Amino acid sequence: MEEIKKIGTAELKYDGKTYPLEVMEGTEAERGIDIRALRKDSRLIAFDPGYGNTGSCRSAITFVDGENGILRYRGYAIEDLATNCTFIEVAYLLVHGALPTQNQLSKFSRLLNRHSLIHEDMRNFFRTYPEHAHPMAILSAMVVSLSSFYPELDASSDEELDLMVGRLLSKIRTLAALSYKQSVGEPHVYPTSKLTYVENFLNMMFYTPVANYEIDPVQVRALNKLLILHADHEQNCSTSAVRLVGSSGANLYAAIAAGICALWGPLHGGANQAVIEMLEYIHKEGEGVEKMVERAKDKNDPFRLMGFGHRVYKTYDPRARIAKNACEEVLNKLGIKDPLLDIAVELEEKALNDSYFKDRNLYPNVDYYTGITLRAMGIPMNMFTVIFTIGRLPGWIAHWLELRDDPDNRIGRPRQIYSGPNHRDYVPIEQRG
Repeated sequence: MEEIKKIGTAELKYDGKTYPLEVMEGTEAERGIDIRALRKDSRLIAFDPGYGNTGSCRSAITFVDGENGILRYRGYAIEDLATNCTFIEVAYLLVHGALPTQNQLSKFSRLLNRHSLIHEDMRNFFRTYPEHAHPMAILSAMVVSLSSFYPELDASSDEELDLMVGRLLSKIRTLAALSYKQSVGEPHVYPTSKLTYVENFLNMMFYTPVANYEIDPVQVRALNKLLILHADHEQNCSTSAVRLVGSSGANLYAAIAAGICALWGPLHGGANQAVIEMLEYIHKEGEGVEKMVERAKDKNDPFRLMGFGHRVYKTYDPRARIAKNACEEVLNKLGIKDPLLDIAVELEEKALNDSYFKDRNLYPNVDYYTGITLRAMGIPMNMFTVIFTIGRLPGWIAHWLELRDDPDNRIGRPRQIYSGPNHRDYVPIEQRG
């Protein structure tokens, strides 16, 4: 990790005193004010609901420039990685900091295959869940349960690190597929060494004893891309949850389970499902895209355009273009004419040519097209966030490892500004009116 430079000093003036605050600069010229000593020196804290202007750590994993639509993993542009790499290569990059050589990739792939099975006793857990239990509920519980079956390694060597990472990356794909099979009441399918990472997942999802599943290379390539697009995204809600739990010294499995629970929220990982629901609503209502755009602009109308705008990006999300191309490839290959895609394309065109959306930086984000792709591949909506989880896992692991090795790491403990009642005298219960 590169050292953060100290480039100057800012001043905070309060109550007749001046407090110097160091200004820091990262490798991409991002600047921040170091306020670690603010409360100790001045008794003041920074008030920042949602932490939108708070830098909780320094990180060498992902760079996001929301104003210019840039996303890079370990310095590599997301466009280059999605075009040229498999998900496993990108996972290796995020965890190790460099793209693998052919030998390293082959060794890592063999490791993933070797550890793709889960302990047979864990299958008993699946049988106790109700048939229609949500796959995310099952997945989060099963991931934290892994710590009972596979004790955590200290990852002091590259070999132990690969083993720990390989176990989790491989087994989460198996757990995800089994959670789906459990939710639909179908028999579980084992992984096989004959298939790649993504091929294995799709086969475990859709193979049944009475219907062979044909591996479609176009779908495999598309899902590889979607997983890469989701692999990391700096200090988002779920990644921050992983870091916060990890800062307490909790093991990797517990931290990842916390990330899964955070991702489950409809404002985070559930956004692509909301897009599908919106497009289905527009299709059902039949009012036309132009009418829906006008409704979205009416502050008194509850209708909103889902999949537009982003907390960080103030221009077109670079991942959205890649997701759109992947979506078109899958639908063309399958020969599917999905009216939802037609609506989505028309809606995007109308919104991008409307000053209301441009002035508010409301451009399509990564969630806008991913749901249409997953739906065309036969993946049900309650599995959309599970796919997101598989993709985001290498980023979570990389952040947990980075936090563990950060000399500035302290247990996460945000402050607050109290707004409750002042001191009140205790009144015995018999005297309370």
